Amino acid sequence: MAAKKATATIPIVFSVGDDPVKVGLVASLNHPGGNVTGVSVVIGTLGAKKLGLLHEIVPKASVIGLLENPTLAAVKDRLSNVQEAARSIGQPIQVFYASDEPTLEATFSRLAQSGVGALVVGADAFFNSRRDQLVALAARYTIPAIYETRDYVVAGGLMSYGTKLAEGYHQVGIYTGRILKGDKPGDLPVVQSSKFELVINMKTAKVLGLAVPNSMQLLADEMIE
Repeated sequence: MAAKKATATIPIVFSVGDDPVKVGLVASLNHPGGNVTGVSVVIGTLGAKKLGLLHEIVPKASVIGLLENPTLAAVKDRLSNVQEAARSIGQPIQVFYASDEPTLEATFSRLAQSGVGALVVGADAFFNSRRDQLVALAARYTIPAIYETRDYVVAGGLMSYGTKLAEGYHQVGIYTGRILKGDKPGDLPVVQSSKFELVINMKTAKVLGLAVPNSMQLLADEMIE
């Protein structure tokens, strides 16, 4: 958004997790217009799906927490989607916020004190940059958590559901190349990710004392032993 405000002529190619129309990056997905186009990796709108998966593996959690970055433009829409999903399954949730490293430490302490039985971690670049810290904090407080990408699960997190970000970044490179060869960004439709993956760390599940339902094991694209 800062780049868009800075120039109306230099081509901009983005990769974003939320709806680029709603956050004001482009006029429409099919006809972006102007000097901006890119890829929507759809990770920001998967909070409701992640809540459902976490509820399935931790059905006895009296309260499930939702961790979001309050500085995100689409945070209200994200919260609304998850809250609606929570009501539909009768699952109480509690929202927590963090936007810097010290806040993360304090937030997990509050999570534990609040009796949160599981945690949905929102899709966010800051959270990605603190992936190891988030996984370590979840382990320290024995809180089952679901994240946006496989990288968290490889690092020891319980599970993830989302798109393959590398594919989105690859498409950013393709569009950048086309623009350098003369294509106009406003004529290139925004690409939307259509492939999603569920990854489960079975070792972490065992440490947390969780039994992964057979139905979820069948759905999983990968189970890390």
